[in-house]
Amino acid sequence: MKYATLPFNQNKNGWLNKEAKPHPALSANITADWVVIGCGFAGLAFARRVASLHPDWHIVVVDAECAGESASARNSGFIIGLPHNIGSSTAELKKAQAYRSLLQEGIQQLASIVEQHKIACDWENVGKYHCQVDATNERLLREYTDNLDAMGETYQMLDANELAQTLGTRFYQKGIYTPGAILVNPASLTLGLAASLPDNVTLYDNTPVMKIEHGQPMRVITPHGIITAPKVMLATNALSRELSPVTSRQAAMATFASLTAPLSAEQRQRLPAMQSWGLTPVNAIAGASVRYTHDHRLMIRQHVTPALSGSVTATQTWQATLQHRNMLHRLWPQLTDVAFTHTWSGTISVTRNGAPVWGAIGRALYTASGCNGAGISKQTIAGSLLADYALGQDNPLIAPMLGLGEASYLPPSPVLDAAIGLSLLKERWLGRREA
Repeated sequence: MKYATLPFNQNKNGWLNKEAKPHPALSANITADWVVIGCGFAGLAFARRVASLHPDWHIVVVDAECAGESASARNSGFIIGLPHNIGSSTAELKKAQAYRSLLQEGIQQLASIVEQHKIACDWENVGKYHCQVDATNERLLREYTDNLDAMGETYQMLDANELAQTLGTRFYQKGIYTPGAILVNPASLTLGLAASLPDNVTLYDNTPVMKIEHGQPMRVITPHGIITAPKVMLATNALSRELSPVTSRQAAMATFASLTAPLSAEQRQRLPAMQSWGLTPVNAIAGASVRYTHDHRLMIRQHVTPALSGSVTATQTWQATLQHRNMLHRLWPQLTDVAFTHTWSGTISVTRNGAPVWGAIGRALYTASGCNGAGISKQTIAGSLLADYALGQDNPLIAPMLGLGEASYLPPSPVLDAAIGLSLLKERWLGRREA
């Protein structure tokens, strides 16, 4: 009998300010009205919405580990309200505008929950920088500004000197600042979202799902208990692919991040006076996402590698650490005495055409997956809307969500492995001047 493979990161999440106190693991057979597998942004948003619509129902959320160690808690902490790629046609622009409305609703939902429950997650509405290293390439940023103009978005173009005053580095030659993006500690946010779920939601940590038995009702098999429920929501993205009948439309990729200790007062003297900021690169594969946090730490997220089984080794983490150390010293040669305290990995789910895997994938099985990165606002609204969709609730944003299309077919391994490897090599070559 084939059971699900489980995600495994041989490293610890550097965003955790303190050891997360886990919820109990499931240790008995139980029944529920809904089972949600995965306590990332999509799963938590789905559970919250169902519970609020039906306070008499019992919703069970299970996770192989816990919210603070989930893939959601391991991201870079950018909550973005603008689509990355817009396109040039009228149809693509219309789709991008719909996508923007979805992302911004996701931000509003999160902001409301954070305010209502006083979630301490370092929420900062500071915008973000989108920067380029290669001074000779005008095309990438011009395309981005053309798209922003078409959508009527406010932005500011910055040259190397202006960026140096803001970021403390002369590594970047040009960049665009857009307001509206939020920076957070993603682990604190996910833990806060999990802790503030409605009373009719029960969360079980350290409860990996090994198998789903389809029928009326559904049976969710875990090592020490079976959950029986009419319907199941799968919020594992491309991980545990055996749990989903739709396994050929998304693939798991691992990304890596490193975080320093807070800079000392003397080290900060070598930099201009800086407030919190976040930066994304024009080439997401070759370049690095960088942050300067409110408590004076530097984060670098760079390096993407296939993780089709969800497993990341200590060797892969060490290799990423070396790459991040080199990038840190290139960005700030005046800070060679600054060291990283943590390097960790997180998984994203990528689809071939950028469309999500969203909706019903079986008679009683639903999913909100295929995040393609930038998942905080995206997966929050995807999970919330999926609850309305599954329960037949009228919501005007369901149409824009469906309008994002369906993810394209992906071939199975080993063809998929080879195709991903070649695609990454191509992107790294094209973006070699941005690394």
